[in-house]
Amino acid sequence: MPTHDTPTTATPFSEKGPSLQAGPPRSRIFVSNEFGLILLIVIFTIVFSLSSKGFLSPFNLFTLGRNTAVNIMIGLSMMTVIVTGGLSLAVGAVGVCAAMFCGYAIEVLHLPWPGALVCGIAMGAALGFVNGIAVVRTGLHSFIITLATMSIFFGVMVFLTRGEAFRGLPPEFTGFGKMKLLNYVSPLLILTIAVALALAWLYRSTVLGREMLASGARPEAAELSGIHVGRITVFCHSLSGALAAVAALMLVARNGAAIPSMAGQLGQDWLLPAFLGPVLGGAILNGGKAPVLGTCLGATLVTLLTGGLLLMQIGGFWVQTFLGLLLLVAVFMDKVRRSYLAYRNLA
Repeated sequence: MPTHDTPTTATPFSEKGPSLQAGPPRSRIFVSNEFGLILLIVIFTIVFSLSSKGFLSPFNLFTLGRNTAVNIMIGLSMMTVIVTGGLSLAVGAVGVCAAMFCGYAIEVLHLPWPGALVCGIAMGAALGFVNGIAVVRTGLHSFIITLATMSIFFGVMVFLTRGEAFRGLPPEFTGFGKMKLLNYVSPLLILTIAVALALAWLYRSTVLGREMLASGARPEAAELSGIHVGRITVFCHSLSGALAAVAALMLVARNGAAIPSMAGQLGQDWLLPAFLGPVLGGAILNGGKAPVLGTCLGATLVTLLTGGLLLMQIGGFWVQTFLGLLLLVAVFMDKVRRSYLAYRNLA
């Protein structure tokens, strides 16, 4: 089994391919996270379509697509930090701050909306950069750093904006969130798929992506092989901030306004979707794995369950309870799955 002790072996994503050939290909497919998630998505789609007549209506499918697009982007934002073995509790706060800055740039600075979008994404990346620098310089776990910055970022944003929303956004911008393609598909979903494909290419086909995976899998070995793990950590947090900003701007386009409470108090409403997508998708909390497809499927399942349960008029509190239990079950089942793979010599 190759190690990461030299530059040529610090590529966990590409090097894991040969090791998976130990078991039968069909067995590896049937025990994969992706297969299980696809199966669950199909099952729950059938259940909800039979229990609720409006579940497969064009309007509901369009709504599910928009919500799925945002939840996938939130999950990808968290995944880029989990890759390094870290966590970011500030995903929601960063996204809201970026969206509010975009609204400020449009209404107060009178920037054209494309330029304001760039400014919003840059703000998200800058706040992520602050998180990354704080993690590297202090040596504290990112859980502690982002727990603190979550409150700091959100508090400063509310102070500067006085908690007021920015509603004077151009119709060209807000219309994008309401646009329908083929009467079912939201352009937001297409944008999310494009971002996911770009991330998959980054992790699979670039040196930077392989360095990100190596830094998360074995940071000490990565340092010995010449990878600057600190810089990679900062970059991953910056990328996470940029993706959180994109998710928030998608919400702005959908809602037609930049609202301080769009991600809940301190951005906490994003935490459960942010963790569920990557964890259901097979992300390793210790780092070293970037399941882009799994994260997309996990976020899709979460959105499907939330929309279906609400359509069945189950209270929002019970939906949140169910999703929390789902997170615990997902972690437990992943542990069981990995034990099975190790026992059968499939991984």
